[in-house]
Amino acid sequence: MNSIVAQERIIALRKKRSAQDLRFKYYGFIAMCLALAVLVFLLYSIFSRGFSAFQKTTILLEINYDQEVLKLTPDSTDQEIEKGKFFKVKKNALNNVFENLSKSDAKLIKKLFSTNIDKEIKNYYIDNPSVLNSTQKLWVTAHSNVDQMLKGNSRRDVPEDRRKLNDIQLSFIDQLVEEDRIQKEFNNFFFTRADSRHPEIAGIAGSFMGSLLTLFVVFILSFPIAIGASVYLEEFAPKNKLTELIEVNISNLAAVPSIVFGLLGLGVLLNVFGFPRSTPLVGGTVLALMTLPTIIIACRASLKAVPPSIKEGALAIGATKSQAVFHHVVPLALPGTLTGTIIGLAQALGETAPLIMIGMVAFIPNIPTGITEPSASLPVQIFLWVESAERGFQEKSAAAIMIILLFLFMMNALAVYLRNRFEKKW
Repeated sequence: MNSIVAQERIIALRKKRSAQDLRFKYYGFIAMCLALAVLVFLLYSIFSRGFSAFQKTTILLEINYDQEVLKLTPDSTDQEIEKGKFFKVKKNALNNVFENLSKSDAKLIKKLFSTNIDKEIKNYYIDNPSVLNSTQKLWVTAHSNVDQMLKGNSRRDVPEDRRKLNDIQLSFIDQLVEEDRIQKEFNNFFFTRADSRHPEIAGIAGSFMGSLLTLFVVFILSFPIAIGASVYLEEFAPKNKLTELIEVNISNLAAVPSIVFGLLGLGVLLNVFGFPRSTPLVGGTVLALMTLPTIIIACRASLKAVPPSIKEGALAIGATKSQAVFHHVVPLALPGTLTGTIIGLAQALGETAPLIMIGMVAFIPNIPTGITEPSASLPVQIFLWVESAERGFQEKSAAAIMIILLFLFMMNALAVYLRNRFEKKW
């Protein structure tokens, strides 16, 4: 009788454990679905807002490059071309499209075009000097307000006092649409221009180059220092309380908030050592200090994963300890070290707080060409654009997030490839 009761208890316990296991699987599946749903929603919200930034609205104008109006000749020098009356050519082109304009209407029409229109007309002439005394059809960039309205990001069926474009301007836009003078084309400005006060001509070229230069400084500083520190701590340093304290502090530094490193850069690199403010040099140095613990931890883990028999075999055939470490152990640990380095660089690419602390939040309208020139970075550029009330900048901030996500994906994919390609199985 007792054995039957005990057997029934065992069966009940098994059913209870099986039910618990099944519930845990369901909970895990639900948690995974929720995580995927949040990720999909996040990516959809970013891509749906930012995808339109890769296109810009252009307006067709017939530009008459009359040398009498421009005050130019076929033999004009570059200085004379810079002083050419291209604004008069633009004015004549607008008058040909919109006839019998009053002064007030002319001002309203001017606001439909980018502030860059004079430069576009001039650049076309510089690239094609043979167009002098001829009429050319040129697609010029429309103002951001026109662009956002045609993309559906701003509504026209709201009261006039709540719109960027008034009723007269909307009638002019409708006229351009009826005459097929408006089209959307690839927004080359987004990839070739630096930041601007005007969203229709603002781009990420300056901040992207700043991020690349900053990452270059991070890699040059952090990679050799991290390998040297890891090899010394793992292979040569005596095991005492001092090295234990160093190891604990390295692990603690990996968890320090990034803004603390920004304060360090502000207080030491800028104020004490006099590094140039708002440059990839100081930004890369700060981010290198921040990523060093991450790379050191990854490198030490890779060194520990190498079987001791490899170093012992090298020592047995007469190699010195340095030869055994640097000729055998370090090369075998390099795949894991590179993976940790790339992950550290990806972390540095997305940091904003340290760069804001050292002044890389300034408005930089130029593309940097060196590590000592003022520049922004992609995360800081996104921060600046998100703060703006202009709808055009909101669109571009989402597009810049898409670019930085793509870059991070590529870096992580490279880390996975290197790990799978060169990692040894012991």
